[in-house]
Parts: sequence; C-alpha cells; structure tokens
Amino acid sequence: MDHLESAPEPVVSFGQGCEGEPLMNVQLLIDTVRGIRRLTTKGTINLNTNASRPEAIVTLRDAGLDSMRVSMNSARKTYYERYFRPANYCYEDVLESIRGMKEKGGFVSVNLFVFPGFSDQPDEIEAIMKLIKDYGIDMIQWRNLNIDPEWYWEKLNPPEQEGCGIRNMIELIKHNFPGLRHGYFNPYL
Repeated sequence: MDHLESAPEPVVSFGQGCEGEPLMNVQLLIDTVRGIRRLTTKGTINLNTNASRPEAIVTLRDAGLDSMRVSMNSARKTYYERYFRPANYCYEDVLESIRGMKEKGGFVSVNLFVFPGFSDQPDEIEAIMKLIKDYGIDMIQWRNLNIDPEWYWEKLNPPEQEGCGIRNMIELIKHNFPGLRHGYFNPYL
C-alpha cells in the first residue's frame, strides 16, 4: 500500500516468472485485488499470466485488475501449444481471456518470446498482426527466447520459411500499428 500510495508511477504485479502461474490460486488473487482496491484507486495492478482461465480474468478485471501480460511464443495455435504444452486449457482459452480483459476496458500486453528464424517468418508475422488487430492488443513486450535452438525447432517443427529479421519484423509491426506500445516492462497506466 505504501508503494501504491506514494510512488510516482506505481505498479504492483502478480506472477513474476518464478512464482508460478497466479491463476492456480485464483480466489486468493481475486480477494487480494479487491482488498487493494478497497483501500486505494491509485497505481496499476498487473497480472503476468498464461491466461488459461477466461472466467477468472473477467472476475479479476471486475475486482480492479488494470492490466494483464500474456506470455506467448507464437500467435498460431499449433506452435503455441507445441511449446507451452497446456494442461487443462487450450489456446482458445488464452484468446478468450484476452477478449474478456479488453471487453472490460483492461490493458493487454503480449509477452512475446522471440526466436529469430521463427518469429520473423512471414506466416508468424501475419498471425501476430492479426492477433493485435482482432483483439486490440495494447503492447508487445519483446523477450529473447533463450532456449536450445535444436530442441525448439524439433518441438515446433515449423515449415521452412525465410525470416525477414527481428528488427524488420518490429519495424513492420510499428508501421502497421502506430498506436501499439513496445517495451520490456509492465507500464504504469
């Protein structure tokens, strides 16, 4: 509360990577967000998540959640599921969570795990731009995917397409979506 009340641009965030998926303890999360918002309207409350539970996301937004960062390696179902290997959820749940958050006026970032040679393939860029357009994504947080490249290619088994380069991909997305934010951290809203 001290941070939210006194910092110039305060952000509090759940799900900082090593904590695990916060939606696994959703009732505690809902109660915490409600409790914070009963005490203050200041600051940004963010959730870093796999977005596996759309109904929970809508409830959290109603409770006072301001923003959500969704981790993705691909905007295509096949490659998303080959990497994340979701248990008890699917890619459609992720999209529904994004839709629910946006319909309630929330801010959505995609925590995009970038892998040169895959992320910058024409089909992947097209899918990312479709995701941005169709779901009103507010921000891309660009992350290098530090992973064994042979393992990744073996698991994803994508078609052979020549990438255009990560810098060119970012510039193309910036050109097509001038209002889209780019960065690395969850922003204060």
